[in-house]
Amino acid sequence: MSENLLKIAGGAVYDPLHGIDGETRDLWIAGERIVSSPTDPGAIPSRTIDASGLVVMPGGVDMHCHIAGPKVNTARKMRSEEKRCAAVVPRRPITHSGTLGSVPSTFATGYRYAGLGYTTALDAAVSPLAARHAHQELADTPCIDKGFYVLLGNNHYVMQAIKEREPERLRAFVAWLLGTAKAYGAKIVNPGGVESWKQRRAGNVSDLDQKVDHFDVTPRQIIAGLARAADELHLPHAVHIHPNNLGLPGNWTTTLETMKALDGHRGHFAHVQFHSYGGGDADEDTFNSKTVPLVEYFNEHENLTVDVGQVLFGRTTSMTADGPLGYYLHKIYGTKWFSNDTENESGCGIVPIQYKNKSVLHAIQWAIGLEWFLLAEDPWRIALTTDHPNGGSFLAYPHIIHLLMDRNHRQDILKTLPARARRRTRLAELDREYSLLEICTITRAAPARILGLKDKGHLGPGAVADVTIYTPGDSPQAMFELPRYVIKSGRVLVEDGEIREDFTGTTHFVKPEFDTALESHIAEWFERAYSIRLRNYQVAESEW
Repeated sequence: MSENLLKIAGGAVYDPLHGIDGETRDLWIAGERIVSSPTDPGAIPSRTIDASGLVVMPGGVDMHCHIAGPKVNTARKMRSEEKRCAAVVPRRPITHSGTLGSVPSTFATGYRYAGLGYTTALDAAVSPLAARHAHQELADTPCIDKGFYVLLGNNHYVMQAIKEREPERLRAFVAWLLGTAKAYGAKIVNPGGVESWKQRRAGNVSDLDQKVDHFDVTPRQIIAGLARAADELHLPHAVHIHPNNLGLPGNWTTTLETMKALDGHRGHFAHVQFHSYGGGDADEDTFNSKTVPLVEYFNEHENLTVDVGQVLFGRTTSMTADGPLGYYLHKIYGTKWFSNDTENESGCGIVPIQYKNKSVLHAIQWAIGLEWFLLAEDPWRIALTTDHPNGGSFLAYPHIIHLLMDRNHRQDILKTLPARARRRTRLAELDREYSLLEICTITRAAPARILGLKDKGHLGPGAVADVTIYTPGDSPQAMFELPRYVIKSGRVLVEDGEIREDFTGTTHFVKPEFDTALESHIAEWFERAYSIRLRNYQVAESEW
């Protein structure tokens, strides 16, 4: 018998990276990695899982969610009324207790991701000042690997370097900040707009060429400068972009201009559903879908990737580093609102919201997300997300999968929505149904590739042994809601719906090289501009 050798026998394997589409195969795991089938006849596994009649996929990868840091913790406290009636994850011999709702606790987040077959999740927006807090909460999130993107699109140093036309200094600062915060990628949120709004409530910016007060730079320059810096630093993940004018009628033109502003550099567009709206101008004043022209451009430009940010009907919580958007939603919904100004770096807005299936606007949002999935030609460049919890909970992923795989189910729901919403979208015309291989791509292989995580999202030798085994059936939703087994880093973590082992995954971050001679300039600026000392700003790996 070989120690730590696990065999998954006879499953229908789906591995898009290696072109395996439901073939019956054995899978071998040694320690934390997938290995080739042993050639030694004496290699006897310490455990064999009989996967006959079951579906075997890599562990799921959620590349855009909000699960850690001060904004998430504030949202948990802000939604006390939700916590009083939310479901509870009970304490068991191996697991802690935790609360669910639209903003689950750290323990519940890890357990429920694992319970869906997901083994990796990255928080989409953390300010550098909040990095230490985020790391502590990620360390408290069990079962999954994790990480975060650090906010740069309204950073004072970034804008100053762009204004002074010093790309080398900008590149060095991006590298320094990623290493300082122990972040995985660079994030842009409403570039320049958050800073303008912080200076004066009606500020914001409305187009890519509007200058940011006091900095004399434009959103276009911020986007282009950071995209170029990310590519020159060879970051595994492209600059992660939340464009200007999120949620506003007519914002599709801003999104298209942002795609063009990259000038061939890589760019990932987050929650693209929220940026695909027509209307709001003299030529077309009704809110409608503009997915088609955006997808046409997307399909023709391989430097672009997207995640969708699918909307689900029901109550949830909006949390965003886009401070002016938080204020805008607060005015629409008339609910309580939290806003935060993070010095020199970003903002934050948190608002309880509800998507209603009888609302024309919300129905169109729901349809636009599905249009993106169904019109995008290359599943390797699009990822399934809900922008958790902004569009809905990550717990809805099985429901979205059902919508993508079953046209009749999609049409049945569409018929219950307002007729005006149906007329303003193309969804009713779309007959495409996703295959299991395509679902595996948009939930695993594609987000792993988009993130540059080469040892995730596939089942080839050398990959991290993150494996999910499902029981197929008539309902895709039922299948993806309850995996039979979830294996994380070679450990059988979930079996028959129960957590079997106390396990905490790793935290992903990058530490790019840069000209350290520029550190003195950064330190001088920091000590002059910030209210805390530099030594208290930098995060050490030993702190989580």
